[in-house]
Amino acid sequence: MSLPEHLLGLATTIGDFAKSWYVVCATFVIATVLTAVFVWQPSLPPGPYNFIYNYKFPAECQPNWSQRSSPADAPSKPSVYNPSRPDLIHCYCPATGQFLARVPVSTREDIDIAVEKCQKAQDVWKKTSFQERKIVLRVFLQFLKKNQDEIVRIACRDSGKTMVDAALGEVMVTLEKLAWTLKYGERALRPSSRPGPANLLIRYKTAEVAYEPLGVVLALVSWNYPLHNILNPIISSIFSGNGIIVKCSESVVWSSRYFVEMVQTCLSICGHSQDLVQLVCPWPSDTDYLTSHPDISHATFIGSKPVAHKVLAAAASSLTPVTVELGGKDAAIVLDEHLASWSRCNALASVLMRGSFQSAGQNCIGIERIICEPKAYDALVKVLTKRVPQLCLGSSLDDDANVDMGAMINDSRFDVLEGLIADAVKNGAKLSCGGKRYEHPEHPLGSYFLPTLLMDVTPEMEIASSETFAPVMVLMKAKNTDDAIRIANSTKFGLGGAVFGKRGSAATEKVVREMKTGNIAVNDFATFYVCQLPFGGVNDSGYGKFGGEEGLRTLCLAKSICRDRFPGISTSIPSVVDYPMKSVKKAWKFVRAMNAAAYAGSAKEFAFNLVQLLANVK
Repeated sequence: MSLPEHLLGLATTIGDFAKSWYVVCATFVIATVLTAVFVWQPSLPPGPYNFIYNYKFPAECQPNWSQRSSPADAPSKPSVYNPSRPDLIHCYCPATGQFLARVPVSTREDIDIAVEKCQKAQDVWKKTSFQERKIVLRVFLQFLKKNQDEIVRIACRDSGKTMVDAALGEVMVTLEKLAWTLKYGERALRPSSRPGPANLLIRYKTAEVAYEPLGVVLALVSWNYPLHNILNPIISSIFSGNGIIVKCSESVVWSSRYFVEMVQTCLSICGHSQDLVQLVCPWPSDTDYLTSHPDISHATFIGSKPVAHKVLAAAASSLTPVTVELGGKDAAIVLDEHLASWSRCNALASVLMRGSFQSAGQNCIGIERIICEPKAYDALVKVLTKRVPQLCLGSSLDDDANVDMGAMINDSRFDVLEGLIADAVKNGAKLSCGGKRYEHPEHPLGSYFLPTLLMDVTPEMEIASSETFAPVMVLMKAKNTDDAIRIANSTKFGLGGAVFGKRGSAATEKVVREMKTGNIAVNDFATFYVCQLPFGGVNDSGYGKFGGEEGLRTLCLAKSICRDRFPGISTSIPSVVDYPMKSVKKAWKFVRAMNAAAYAGSAKEFAFNLVQLLANVK
């Protein structure tokens, strides 16, 4: 190679490097600006925040933890309840069957003590400023970011899910909740100015709504997201000035204790009482006592419809308002117009698989039905029949484990799931893979169900309307967009949903308008939850909202306040209507004219009735 060629090559290399360096610098600048505008939170003031780095995590969250020996009176098979020790909850890892601990059951006396402590702490906390509350949230946000590995392992050890699933479904959404509340929470809870009266004669009045803490609120949360389901109501409750009692599921009480302890430690090192946040875990027989407690100002329930009936009946005895988030049978409608290329089909399959199999399908807004127009159906079948069988099961806490999907919380519903799948096959559905429980060769005591792909499902089959809450992907074919909407709306549930079509097309927007659900994502899966929109469903999926501005305000007394707009101008009672009235006939003419003038439709009507008003003023 000649010298000029060498120089030309060197120049080209330098040019490519310069271009790459320019791209790197530009990316860095853009990322910095976006972070400053949308993400960055102010630095913490000086304080004893070593908690962020020095918190002592349990040995069970270490990657090489070995099982401790089970107590002699522990159940032979993993189970939270042992008749010989009804005072204790037995905790096991669903992925491995390893014994974790025994936790005392909360008694009615424990509940009373927790509520009393919380009340006393809330009496002080409600007087704190938003800035003081923000410091607590910022400290916890930093703690959560710095200790993701250990926190995720605690969640995985108690729930059986994978670390990737926990990082997405537990940590990411909690960080977003913290960051959103820090950035927008105060704005949502500031006194809200309202338009005031439409009455022309009393426009001198102003109107506003102030949001004040309710007191002690209650959250009864489910087991499927042990970290996020605990922290989500805690963040909203303490930021809005309340104290909170959290009732966790006995299935995840082991991890819930640590997550609540982390918040309590954060409160303490920030100079506040850790009694503001309390954890209780009674058996179901004593849960009614908690829900009906007269010192509870509001309750949020996440769970099943049968349990919701009991919760609501108990809460009704003390007139406690309840926000209810129940199950779902979320549909993802795929329009033919969405799949313009094979690469897009693969990309869509990735979203659908994450929506169906994340956390082993134990997700209230997971995709339980995929409803496709004909061309989209055929294209997805080709991709999914290859990809679903490749999913690997196991515990991601094992060394060097290459795991896609973890365990279910327990095996209590395996018979029901196998029955639903068998019934669908009997009635014409095609089972591509899975459909039954799985005995893991390394973890025979783990609760595993094979990733399942069930095709050609019709609305008449029971599995099309029953919530599976499991790793079961159901494919249904629709004739057209109207038929897809009809199928999507054929169940009693209405929590979430999705539509995949061309952005802004008539068909896509038709689905958005006509799908009967409380939340819907367009060309994505469940992003309405990440966006901190008000979250809640309709029909058998419950009612009320948590999340976003509405969720914060639900935990407050909305106090309506009316004031005089101008100094020296206020309401006075005309003598004609002053008690005791001298002439009821004149009083009636005066009030009738006043109403007609106040809501006059024209200047002429106003003037006429004003004359009548003045004529009867004395």
